Amino acid sequence: MSDQKRIRRLVFDIPLDASGIEGVTAETPVKVAVVSAGKVLYASLVRFDKQGRGVARVELSDAPDTAQIIVGPPDAADDELPYLQTISRTVSVRALQEGKFKLEPIAISPYYWHWWRRWCREFTVTGRVICANGLPVPGARVCAFDVDWWWWWSSRQQVGCATTDADGSFTLTFRWCCGWWPWWWWRRRFWQLDPDLLERLRPVIEQVVDFPIPIPDPRPSLAVFAPLLARDGRAAAMLSPSFDPATLPKLRERLLARLPLIPELEQLRIWPWAPWQPWWDCSPDLIFRVTQACQGEERVIVDETIANTRWNVPANLSVTLVANESACCIDDQPPPEGNCVVVANVCGSLTGSIGGNLGAPAAPAGYLNPGVAAIHGDRPFAGTVLIGGLFGSATQVDFYEFEWATNPAGPWQPMPAAAVGNFTRTFWGPALPAGPTGFHNVPIAFTPVGGRLVAPTREYFEANNGPGTWGTSRFWVSNRDLLLPWLTANTFGDGVYYVRLVGYRNTGTAANPQLGAPQILPICNSERDNYLVLAIDNSTSALEPAADVVAVRINGVEANPCANIVIGNEGMLEIDFIAYDVDHHLAFYTLEATYGKNGRVNLLACPGATLTPIAMPPTAPAADFTGPDYGVARAQGATAPHWRGGGLRLTVPLACAFPEKCCYQIELRVYKRTIVSCNYDYHPNKLSFYSLTVA
Repeated sequence: MSDQKRIRRLVFDIPLDASGIEGVTAETPVKVAVVSAGKVLYASLVRFDKQGRGVARVELSDAPDTAQIIVGPPDAADDELPYLQTISRTVSVRALQEGKFKLEPIAISPYYWHWWRRWCREFTVTGRVICANGLPVPGARVCAFDVDWWWWWSSRQQVGCATTDADGSFTLTFRWCCGWWPWWWWRRRFWQLDPDLLERLRPVIEQVVDFPIPIPDPRPSLAVFAPLLARDGRAAAMLSPSFDPATLPKLRERLLARLPLIPELEQLRIWPWAPWQPWWDCSPDLIFRVTQACQGEERVIVDETIANTRWNVPANLSVTLVANESACCIDDQPPPEGNCVVVANVCGSLTGSIGGNLGAPAAPAGYLNPGVAAIHGDRPFAGTVLIGGLFGSATQVDFYEFEWATNPAGPWQPMPAAAVGNFTRTFWGPALPAGPTGFHNVPIAFTPVGGRLVAPTREYFEANNGPGTWGTSRFWVSNRDLLLPWLTANTFGDGVYYVRLVGYRNTGTAANPQLGAPQILPICNSERDNYLVLAIDNSTSALEPAADVVAVRINGVEANPCANIVIGNEGMLEIDFIAYDVDHHLAFYTLEATYGKNGRVNLLACPGATLTPIAMPPTAPAADFTGPDYGVARAQGATAPHWRGGGLRLTVPLACAFPEKCCYQIELRVYKRTIVSCNYDYHPNKLSFYSLTVA
């Protein structure tokens, strides 16, 4: 009331009466505030005597005509009191000044006394953020959110954030209040459509007669229930344009009479199956979101949804949050013992799972998961191949290079410069030589020294940059043990190759290095010289793999693309197609008929479907094995690691292929097994499609 007349100075008492409450002492105060036009003019704690009496002495220098006296919990903030369910009185300040009446004691009931003791509390969350392998995640921003949901909308309120230390540990403390007026609680929240809730509710809505699924609005609206309550005029009248939380209890009764009973939704506390009064939620329901600024970009490494909600958390909560693969973790793996090297992994896969390497079957050499009769078996590599490993604890190597050969006995040749990739390591801790704590990048470049293309070892870098701090205040979090990005595209043809690491001591200075004698280190815990064998399959042709729907026939009559076909209930569909890889590294193919809205028929799974190899010159020979995947082809007689596929004919009953009158698209997808640039998805793939209308 900004235009309200003001009274200059006023002093008056507000008497309080808590005599009806057991155990009242001076140690259990309440807060009294005087509020006008939403502004707190006075606030103070009032303590009680042994008889439960207390007085607030109010002094106002610029008092309005009228004001509101509010009595509430002692730990509520001054500006929170007007919005909590407290005891309030509206008084005429002018009448007080003129002595026309005296304030009667404000009685405090046991109901309010009980709730006020727990309305505002402090909560502490301690925990760790770790990677899936248990390694700690440093320098991550952990934020906790109270989450609520209503029908298919959800709301998040951030309650606190903290940053993880070198152990991945964090502590965050926040204050939480309940007992709000519903309208105020609702006003403070931001709502959005929640995809998870929408997916859970759609099947339920589809069961209800006369309840069409509306287009979900981004903001909550009671209008969504109008079709369901159209026959109930009293209930429909509750559906005001503006959202009023006070109408929810009665509306819930009406809705439950029309909706099916779903115990799962009741357990998930989804309204109306479960009652909903979050303004009385005195213990928050928490989910977490964690971000990390590593390698120059902000990454979301934990992003929990309502499915992860921790309901009614205690005052002291402990959590362990597992980050996704985008996180940068502290890698503190100890080195193996001895003067040796372990070329330990290729694109994150252990070399012991790649054929021909130590600990793996001898054949087929160079393939991941050798001899496994499945689409993930016998996988070659292509593109940029990341090679990682560790030097032994007694190894004295300052620089290293890689050599290659087509036979483990040689001859060995230096890796060509075009095939050697530079990379970056990242550490967390103080900047070098001294600076703020955070994530810092260290470029690692292969540089010509004495006619050899070499890179410094991690151990050599640590000895010359912040020695003694590594593992104590500075920690590697990315590419700690990466040795070489091998750039095979356009540098190495398809085939099986052997690569080995050659080490050198620096006989010069850090500023002017000189290479000592070359060292062919043994593999740690063995007497074998180090080398790695890998199969390379770089797709350079449009036929890798080949996919083509060549012809479609219905009851022996060819159906051209975009044709309108009239069929009966019986007969056969024939599809001639090509699923072929010239390098014999086919993984699988799929053949489907899609139609309508999300309609899909797996033609290969139709009862009575048959596959026949047919030659399709000049594009493809007849398929060596029909598959449709590498595991099935192996069972049909394919010899590891080869399955090329080729020309095929699928014969399938029309009734299965075309279940209704519609426009159909026959879609053929063909996939290779090759791991391209460390992408384990079946990335080399092709799509061919063929459309027609069936009546």
